[in-house]
Amino acid sequence: MKSYDAVEVGEELPELGIPLTRTMIVATALASRDYQDVHHDPSLAVERGSKDVFMNILTTNGLVDRYVTGWAGPAAVVKAIKIRLGAPNYPGDTMVLTGTVTAKHDDRRVEISVRGINAIGPHVTGTVVVQLQGSGS
Repeated sequence: MKSYDAVEVGEELPELGIPLTRTMIVATALASRDYQDVHHDPSLAVERGSKDVFMNILTTNGLVDRYVTGWAGPAAVVKAIKIRLGAPNYPGDTMVLTGTVTAKHDDRRVEISVRGINAIGPHVTGTVVVQLQGSGS
């Protein structure tokens, strides 16, 4: 568990590589009730101009949350996630998430700049704000 007192601005979170399997992309789209065919039907995705099915934003958002809370620990409270999508996440690739602490606030909130890169380029960029416990909490 990360303590607010131990976190420094400029601290880098450890990288997290996430293999992008077809099953993961399809299953997470369906689990998030996103039934758009571009997330589960390869031939229709191609028909619509994509090279294959691709990950939906809800899955990306969840993976960013998982990445930051995995670093911060179970006592952390996510206060905000603001992300922007770029290059699609296609099956067979790997997305590597990285993060850097960019600010600390007196109310124990910590801002983290996050990026997820795949073979094409940046898939996701954004900021996550978490509230951490103190060293004695």
